[in-house]
This record gives sequence, C-alpha cells and structure tokens, in this order.
Amino acid sequence: MKIAVVILNFNGWRDTVKCLAALKEQTYKNFEIYLIDNGSADESVEELSKIKMKNLHFHKEKKNTGFTGGVNIGIKWAIKNGFDAIALLNNDAKAEPEWLENLVKPFEKSPEIGAVTSLMLDKTGKFIDDAGDEFSTWGIPALRSEGEPKKNAPKSGLVFGATGGATLYKTKVFETIGLFDEDFFAYNEDVDIDWRMQLAGFKIWYEKSAIVWHKHSATSSKIPGFTINQVFKNLPQVFWKNVPSPMIWWMLPKFMLVYTAFIFYQIPKGGAKFALKGFWQSLLLMPKSLKKRRQIQATKIVSNEYISSILLHQLPLRQVNRIKEFFGFKRK
Repeated sequence: MKIAVVILNFNGWRDTVKCLAALKEQTYKNFEIYLIDNGSADESVEELSKIKMKNLHFHKEKKNTGFTGGVNIGIKWAIKNGFDAIALLNNDAKAEPEWLENLVKPFEKSPEIGAVTSLMLDKTGKFIDDAGDEFSTWGIPALRSEGEPKKNAPKSGLVFGATGGATLYKTKVFETIGLFDEDFFAYNEDVDIDWRMQLAGFKIWYEKSAIVWHKHSATSSKIPGFTINQVFKNLPQVFWKNVPSPMIWWMLPKFMLVYTAFIFYQIPKGGAKFALKGFWQSLLLMPKSLKKRRQIQATKIVSNEYISSILLHQLPLRQVNRIKEFFGFKRK
C-alpha cells in the first residue's frame, strides 16, 4: 500500500521538525510526505525549506486556508499521484516507529474499513488524548477515553469516528464522499467526515497499537477564542448536514438544550462572545448546510438502525461535568 502522509504547518516549525524526525524512524517504508505550510508568518518556510528528506514534498500557501483547506491540498495531490491511502498527521504529534505499519494492518480485516485511527496520547505519553471518536444522540461529539491513563486504553475495534490528527484513510473514501468541507475551516471537520463515511457504508477502525504522542492545540491555542468560536460554528453544521430523518427530529431538542448550556458555560470563563459569534456564523451557514444535507442523505446506503447502533446513547461524561460545574456541582 502506497501512502501519502499529509502534514499541515502554521507558525509551528519547531513542532513540525520533531514530527518529521519521528517519521524518519517508521518501520513502514512505502510512504511519501506532503508538507504544507499554510501561510505562516514566522520563520516556518525558511526553516522547513532546509530539511532534506528523499520522500518529502514541501508546498507553500500564501494564506492560511484552515485545517480543511490545507489538508485538502494534500489529499488532491495524493489522489493525482495515485496513492492508495492518505494519512493525516498533526504537526504537533510524534508517531512511534511502528505507527504506519500498525495502521495498515487492519485494512486486511474487511474491505468495508475505510479508515484506521490511532491511539493518541498526551505529550507525556501517560494519558489518553483520543482513542477513536464518539457521537452522542445529544448531537455532541467526544474524544473516547480522553484524559484516562494509558493503561486504560480500549482494545482495538470498530468505532464511530476517527481523529483528523492521526488517521489513515483509503484514497477511495475521498473519491467517494468528497474532501473535507472547507466551510468548517477547523474543528469538527473530522466528525463531519466520520458521518459522511458511515452514511456511505465505510467502517472506521481504532487501532490501539498505532500510537502517537500529541502536544494538543499547539497551533490553535496561539489565537485567543479561536477554538470556542470554531466549535460553536461547526457543531450545528455537523448536525444539520448528517443526522438522518426522522432521527434528527428527536435529537434536535436535546442538541439545542446542550448547545445553549455550553454558551452559558462560557460566560464566567470569558468565552461567551466567541461562542455567540460562532452561533451567528452557524446560522449564516445553515442554508448551505441544508443544501449539502440533501446530497449527503440522497447517497446514504445504511439503515437508521445501524446509525443508532454506533451512537453513544448518553451525554458524554466530560460534557456532563461541564454542566455540573456551571451549576455549582463538584466535578468528578
């Protein structure tokens, strides 16, 4: 299997250098790296241009096109050049030597598997950052096992979704369902892809042995309010585009309740203005989201019973704790 590893850099060349150094140690050798500088304003282009690797291709963008626009450039390059699969890897992630090799193996289990996602650990390697993504019937996504000790990492198996930060996708996935939705810019764009994959009949596998260490939000944390704004803008887009009828109608009241609670949760933290801006942006994008919904739902080939079976039928614990914290209850 010929693999393209797509990495996006934005004002973070020091992390990117470490990311590339780890890729030099991969036991799986049939891969090439497509590194995209996404309009950096620091020394990134100068410093990354100095790196000499036989399998490295360096692309420079004049402006920041977001995570979605950036990785789409890499995906298009991989499709054009005949790669069998495309790995997306965050520039602030360091892959263990057998990462790619262990991501490839699960594809042999079933032709329905369209993506294999990693066990992401925090930068210390002691705690879990992500072990496959979940999506709740409350309309909220969650990182599975986030914050738990590494020893509690779940066994490998099928999951609802995959993180865009360390996942190997068959090229066929993007040829079938299209690329990342650039209206998302950043955050929850991978959840949108998860939904579109599942609706189109692709399965997603989480592989415990494919490990990366993740610095987490090394890029987005440099921009005040960016994450809050993007999350509140993008959660409704995921919901309106992908949740099938009639499921969407009984999930809608729960989603609205939690979404509103999250806005109030941001008030004492100073994030309400970013959340409200995101909400307003989501309303402006709703006509486009509904237009995209018609196309996505028209190509759906799985049953609602199947979709229901892969959803989390409760509010994710981290979100429950946030609501408890807002109302003055002690967090667990």
